[in-house]
Amino acid sequence: MRYIHRKLEEQLKKASLAFPVIMLTGPRRSGKTTLLQKCFPNTSYYLLEDPDIIDRVKNDPRSFLEDIRLPAILDEIQNTPELLNYIRTKADYSGKRRCQWILTGSQEPALMKGVGESMAGRAAIFHLLPFSRPETEKVTILKGGFPEAIAKPAHADTWFRSYIQTYLERDIRAVSSIRDLTTFRKFLAIVASRIGQVLNRTEISTPLGVSVPTISEWLGILEATHQIILVPPFFENFGKRLIKSPKLYFTDTGLVSYLLGIESEHSLIGSPFYGALFESFVASEISKAQLNAGKRRDIYYFRDRQGLEVDFLIPLGNRRLALIEAKASRTIRSADAVPIARLEKAALKKYTIESFVVHIPSRALQSISALQKGVKAASYDDIPRVLGISP
Repeated sequence: MRYIHRKLEEQLKKASLAFPVIMLTGPRRSGKTTLLQKCFPNTSYYLLEDPDIIDRVKNDPRSFLEDIRLPAILDEIQNTPELLNYIRTKADYSGKRRCQWILTGSQEPALMKGVGESMAGRAAIFHLLPFSRPETEKVTILKGGFPEAIAKPAHADTWFRSYIQTYLERDIRAVSSIRDLTTFRKFLAIVASRIGQVLNRTEISTPLGVSVPTISEWLGILEATHQIILVPPFFENFGKRLIKSPKLYFTDTGLVSYLLGIESEHSLIGSPFYGALFESFVASEISKAQLNAGKRRDIYYFRDRQGLEVDFLIPLGNRRLALIEAKASRTIRSADAVPIARLEKAALKKYTIESFVVHIPSRALQSISALQKGVKAASYDDIPRVLGISP
């Protein structure tokens, strides 16, 4: 597949002029290495997964760093965290502000702990998720945005099966003491079936016969390796009693479609999970738009105990708030805006509100059009503009 421009490229190049170290995290196979080699073509490259290289680093990290050519990409550096202190020292004494060290990792918490301790103020940190719709229209709810899945869609199921197997054998065992992979595979299937729901750990633990703390640990692993997105409830109650648990989404809807056994567009549209998958797709596209613009992921949902629910609330800065309802349809009606309108009325005293019903693109609807007073209809391709981000 020809190279597809990534939105994060501009942010990386800009940061390379001001920081000695760049850190890029994200799910395995999301395209981190390809992006960095395209963005910095004259940079040397070292993959820190070969057992011989890992052994060499652990035995003599100083010599390893002395032998590499700068600037350098060190891929999957979570395998050799001992390098971070040496890189910090070299960054401090080099006197150069231009980037000399580009680090990647697929397991964020361990990596971020090392960066926080070793490189505070020295590293610019970015996150790369699979392709977004503004990057390529090949991204779909059914196939998601992983580069290999959209490059060969006819073989996507085979790729996802292999990805899960590799992910289980490599990343999961690297960050946890899980040995019963059969139960963990069942856990993945159950989590997939809870997509778009408020997280209930007990409902997940009961059919597996494992404890709630174990489920919390396993969910933490999925989040740590960028497989799921836990969207917290909004932190202001607008005078209402709120649900306090997060909602569960997957980073890539192609992966969760595979886990749910959905193999075609026809079965997708007829699936009882279609609405939840669309909602997850919107959550993922919101996250991608924010991260690709060099911002932090900042996404919430709203649900009170009286049944009022709005899918997503996005702070836009300066007491501005975007309310987004995800509707898996090409036909949008005024009634679809009712929950947003109700919450907007409650929130207007504290925020300037921009409200949208996000739907499947349709030729019959304008790109962004008025739905009813104060609420607009927008396709999922318009999500960056809805968030005030250049598409």
